[in-house]
Amino acid sequence: MAYETPITIKKAIDNIRKRNFLLPSIQREFVWDTEQIETLFDSLMRDYPISTFLFWKVDKNKIKDFQFYGFLKKYHEKDCRHNRKVELADNEDIIALLDGQQRMTSMYLALTGSYAKRTPYHHKNSAHAYPEKKLYLNLLKHSEKIEVEYDFKFLTEEESKPTEENFWFECGKILEIADMGKISMFLMKNKLMDTSIYNEQQSEYAINTLNEFFNVIQQKGTISYYLEEGEDLDKVLQIFIRINSGGTKLSYSDLLLSIATAQWKDKDASARDVIHKFVDDINNIGDGFAFNKDLVLKSCLVLADLDVKFKVDNFTKENMSKIEGNWEKSSSAMQASIRLIAKLGYNRDSLAATNAIIPIAYFIYKNEFETQILHTAQREDDRRAIKEWLARVLLKGTFGGQPDSIYPKMRELVNKNLGRFPLEETIVEYKGKTKSISFTEDDIDNLLEQQYGKAKTFCVLTLLYPALNKSFYYHQDHIHPKSFFTKKKLKEFGIADSEAEAFTREFNKLPNLQLLEATQNIEKSDTPFSEWLEKTYSGQTEQESFLMQNHIKPDESLVFEDFLSFVANRRKILKGQLMAVLNVSASEVLSDKVA
Repeated sequence: MAYETPITIKKAIDNIRKRNFLLPSIQREFVWDTEQIETLFDSLMRDYPISTFLFWKVDKNKIKDFQFYGFLKKYHEKDCRHNRKVELADNEDIIALLDGQQRMTSMYLALTGSYAKRTPYHHKNSAHAYPEKKLYLNLLKHSEKIEVEYDFKFLTEEESKPTEENFWFECGKILEIADMGKISMFLMKNKLMDTSIYNEQQSEYAINTLNEFFNVIQQKGTISYYLEEGEDLDKVLQIFIRINSGGTKLSYSDLLLSIATAQWKDKDASARDVIHKFVDDINNIGDGFAFNKDLVLKSCLVLADLDVKFKVDNFTKENMSKIEGNWEKSSSAMQASIRLIAKLGYNRDSLAATNAIIPIAYFIYKNEFETQILHTAQREDDRRAIKEWLARVLLKGTFGGQPDSIYPKMRELVNKNLGRFPLEETIVEYKGKTKSISFTEDDIDNLLEQQYGKAKTFCVLTLLYPALNKSFYYHQDHIHPKSFFTKKKLKEFGIADSEAEAFTREFNKLPNLQLLEATQNIEKSDTPFSEWLEKTYSGQTEQESFLMQNHIKPDESLVFEDFLSFVANRRKILKGQLMAVLNVSASEVLSDKVA
């Protein structure tokens, strides 16, 4: 490995455009945000070191033995996050980047492309949620941030319009300027040297800043690099591991995915492509989830009956061959498990531990229930058991911390009880242990304190509503509307100050919450509960049926002024229901049931 003569950023970009510089399949994807890119360019302008790059020269005769990807030019958080695989001719050598991808991609993207990330408070499918932004440099003044000197910012075209204090230079334009004379021409055309428009200090700053930016991009040998010319993939992989496993530049799962990709036999679809696409697909199931490649890699180890720990030794050629051979079946089991929990009403907000789906996937995989678990009548008991198991582990936080010890035990329980989900066996196995999923009466009392909108609250509600129509999407709903619990509203209802505090303390808790079909919840809005009930269900029988399904006594007062007695009575009913569902015994059995 030799240290080479540094090259300019412009030359590096030219090589990327010509596809002389590429990314090997073992590289992870681009993950830097706009602030990191802006800071990188500030470092370049201040002549700070940005670390050495490591390139790998691949002989033209060896190109077909490997997989390569192009650099990302237009990053879009929703539609364009993945690098595209490139097909290459074998008539010339190429250079693959082993270390420095984030920095190199940042420079390429900032000078030739754009960055679009989701704007807060915009729906992910909104046309305005991902404004396209380019990198600009303010030619009139320093940055106002303490930690940086030059004012680099990603801006939309509208945001980049000049003002008295800002003249935003589109950074990519620097590649079109051939020499210093062209810089002077640009400054003159844009009146940046006109002291009748800008003061002397601003003009001087604009001249110096643009000249320095030109030097940094087109004249200085900024890209310092080593060149590895070995053709042995194992050697290259070891170099890559050595570079990346010692720091935080590459997460361990990224490293393992890189190794998996290198060992994957199918040259038409690398592990990287397959797993990234799979993650995108499962995250679009139902109302959407937040799974990642870590979950998929861990599932691969668990379902293949391998050691479940994330370590390099578990991603050997032999193990990867097994994982690749099982991929169709294991991915189908994972997908079926996620479709099942989506039908149970879970999504990215309510599934507090994504790795809880792994034992479910293992059960489906081992029993070959991929096509049966969702719909067939024979699997109804399994669906009911999985629903309860999932609620138990999520409420108990079983998969928090280090859950690796759970997977081997769950594999053992599944294999000992083939044909049915081992809920009771799991409860018995962990009873009295750290990972216990058994509940006490105190636990039930704590569950009743759960607040609106929390993931655990949804879990409790799923236990209280065993017969939901899986064809509908359900919302957590305040029975007595949330909007009624302001000081102003309480006063309008004639609630005494002595009671107002109790009203506001209780309204957001489980006894005032129900699961309501999404359309009904929207229609209900801020309508008083008694009024909505009469409007929605005209007959007394229908009204009573709705109340009983929602654990409310038919003769319960529903007027808002009786809210405190309403939640006190419903709390008793819910406690009894939860103790029954979760098999909790008590010294005094609650007899207050729905009539």
